[in-house]
Amino acid sequence: MAERFRRYAGNPILTAADWPYPANAVFNPGATRYNGEVLLLVRVEDFQGISHLTAARSPDGRSGWRVDPEPTLLPDPLRHPEEFWGIEDPRIVFLEEEGLYAVTYVAYSRGGPLVALATTPDFRTFHRLGPILPPEDKDASLFPRRFRGRWAMIHRPMPTAPGARPNIWLSFSPDLRHWGDHTVIIEARPGGWWDSDRVGLGPPPIETPEGWLIIYHGVRQTASGRIYRVGLALLDLEDPRKVIRRSAEWVFGPSAPYERVGDVPNVTFPCGAVLDPASGELLMYYGAADTCVALATAPLQDLLDYLRHCPT
Repeated sequence: MAERFRRYAGNPILTAADWPYPANAVFNPGATRYNGEVLLLVRVEDFQGISHLTAARSPDGRSGWRVDPEPTLLPDPLRHPEEFWGIEDPRIVFLEEEGLYAVTYVAYSRGGPLVALATTPDFRTFHRLGPILPPEDKDASLFPRRFRGRWAMIHRPMPTAPGARPNIWLSFSPDLRHWGDHTVIIEARPGGWWDSDRVGLGPPPIETPEGWLIIYHGVRQTASGRIYRVGLALLDLEDPRKVIRRSAEWVFGPSAPYERVGDVPNVTFPCGAVLDPASGELLMYYGAADTCVALATAPLQDLLDYLRHCPT
């Protein structure tokens, strides 16, 4: 099987050496378009091991990155104790109804990682709504619009029962604060599958005429550690609880040196993607080996054509 995404020749596009202040690693960026540019909200790990978020901007989403001279969003443990050990792995969605960008992120609390939400009009000022799901939970993103009057969010709780695997869940809310109707939509497959250890959402859901395109990470536990690869699924446009298709194979995985070697080896972990409307190309931004930021691209129509032949 050929991989469905092509690595950008200039990878990695951002490393700690590009940062205007000391950083151990930069990775797992959320992505969106803002003011005619691609904006990444990058997870930055400092030399204490605590993470914060910093914006980087590019006119074409590939090169010429300008990084904010200081952290864009720092943990605030005094007013938000859920952020005691940092904030991580953002996903960005523009909520047209609200006229705001919604940033879901992992707040690392004393009780474990949980899903928190902030909104921003400009990536300079942020309004924190605080925790919206209890620990342990990660890999969350809103959908950009409501379904029958309710907001929807994908997330990945960590089960505590022996033998239970982390699956991808969907929940609904009337007000972005109170969440219910929780249901599993994508399960980690048993046995020797490439996504048998756990699954989790990558970039936010992407609306297409054929359904919501879901890019997710799947993990396999091996004798030498976990391998993080990327798969695809398609959800029904009007009822995202319905999974229409799901790839049996991974479509992207670690093979380049910067993906194989780093603080956490063998990791390709996407958190953001933007569409080039002129070319129809999807730009997927991912953390490589928990050390740097890289880019891979694919024509969106090619991904949908591939999914059309995947199992129901």
